[in-house]
Amino acid sequence: MPRSVARLPFHTPCRRAAFVRRIKRFTVEAVALDGPDRGALLAAHTNNTGSMLGLLRPGGVALLSPAANPERKLKYTLEGLELAGAMVGVNTLTPNRMLYAAWRAGAMPELDGYDHFQKEAKVGQSRLDAHLTGEPGDLWVECKNVTLVEDDVARFPDAVTERGQKHLRELMSLAGTGARVALFFLIQRPDGRCFGPADFIDPAYADLFYEALDAGVEAWPYVADVDVTGITLGRRLQVVAP
Repeated sequence: MPRSVARLPFHTPCRRAAFVRRIKRFTVEAVALDGPDRGALLAAHTNNTGSMLGLLRPGGVALLSPAANPERKLKYTLEGLELAGAMVGVNTLTPNRMLYAAWRAGAMPELDGYDHFQKEAKVGQSRLDAHLTGEPGDLWVECKNVTLVEDDVARFPDAVTERGQKHLRELMSLAGTGARVALFFLIQRPDGRCFGPADFIDPAYADLFYEALDAGVEAWPYVADVDVTGITLGRRLQVVAP
């Protein structure tokens, strides 16, 4: 039987706006392209602290989701940026939410047999995005958002990440205890044909990534489809050899 589809709908459809600039680290400005305030300058929160390499193009279409809390200072959240006619999801909370949605829907075979899902689970001195338990045993998962594609290969990270390197070392240590450990890479753009670490950006991360695979850490790269109404989980990609 075909599997159910995992989908994260926006609570209201996103607004389309023309990207203007990024201010400091957590705010972007864009000009509304729809609605009664078309032409107005809108400020939106972005939780993506990466470089968003190649995406921050003035005049490019941005997807802004209205905040569920009307009292929030910034009334919108940046969800996506258009590139070459396709929408790239940039909200870094999406991978965690998608993993949970996929587990609830039974959309990923990697999660079969696990009947309990704990978010933000502590193990030792670390905190990982998910801990699943069930008949197969324990499963620990760290989630990453992917917005970079080079020569048809989806790549992570888009900037040097000492934090990401630390995560890989922690996952290898955990895998060494016999636990099942995985990295869930949500590729929020449609043009990636396979997945690999961005060795041209962070060679240390790339070396640790392949070391982690050899140590038993699993890598699950999945494509996501982003539109104004929500985000849908797509197919799993192969990991390129080192």
